[in-house]
Amino acid sequence: MTEMLYQAQRSPQERTALYQLLRDAANRCEQCGLCRSRKNVVVGEGSLTSRIMFVGEGPGEVEDNSGRPFVGPAGQLLTRILEAAKFSRDDVYITNIVKCRPPNNRVPEIEEVLSCQRWLEAQIALLQPQIIVCLGNTPLKWFLHGTEGITKMRGRWFTWRGAALMPMFHPSYLLRNQSRERGGPKDLTWRDIQEIRQRYESLRG
Repeated sequence: MTEMLYQAQRSPQERTALYQLLRDAANRCEQCGLCRSRKNVVVGEGSLTSRIMFVGEGPGEVEDNSGRPFVGPAGQLLTRILEAAKFSRDDVYITNIVKCRPPNNRVPEIEEVLSCQRWLEAQIALLQPQIIVCLGNTPLKWFLHGTEGITKMRGRWFTWRGAALMPMFHPSYLLRNQSRERGGPKDLTWRDIQEIRQRYESLRG
């Protein structure tokens, strides 16, 4: 599917039709054990012509119930972070490494990530984002395959298949770390999203 989706130029109608094929295929996926406990496959949400993609870890309970990514407490915080940097959820694309909720919100197992990566690969091939933001350790490890964690890697620009990639703290981590002190997680996230906004503006110029 990834090869079929990759093409430099597509009309909005073609992109929408192919995205629906992707969603339909993902909704039928039974490649790992997460299919047995899920309520909904949470493929992604946002603009299919966006230049920026945010990639989290996996759906939580609220997302599993609704079929939409990042709509629970962490998602509401992500929305506020985006809005503070003058991004609208309608103007970006948001997805996760795995599309089905891991039981009890545990970290996805490597076999689950490998089984699910075809869908993320297809999303990237179709949307061809110029900026990718990794939210937390799980997407960071998938994209960069490194041993360093998000604390050391966040706030730095990397190049991934021609796209600019920046790791950033996952909003759920910020909910567990409420300190507003300078150099704390919230302060660093504010710096990161401003840097991301500047890079985004440079693409529009």
